[in-house]
Amino acid sequence: MAQADRIKEHMEVKSSDGEHVGTVDRLEGSDRIKLTKSDAGAHAGHHHFIPLSWVDHVDSHVHLSKTSKDVTANWDHGHG
Repeated sequence: MAQADRIKEHMEVKSSDGEHVGTVDRLEGSDRIKLTKSDAGAHAGHHHFIPLSWVDHVDSHVHLSKTSKDVTANWDHGHG
């Protein structure tokens, strides 16, 4: 997936409705993005993971194909 090569640490992650949903910590494996613990709004203090399949496009931000409500309802809490 060419998009993964463009995703860098500390990039802002935005939902399809333009909401900030987190900041990239790093790519986890080959299929998901790990968000920083400290930047998940009301969900801070836990790592959250977003599947790369949710990525619509990458420019200076990572833009997702899901709304912020869909993202927070369905993200993976992973291990850690």
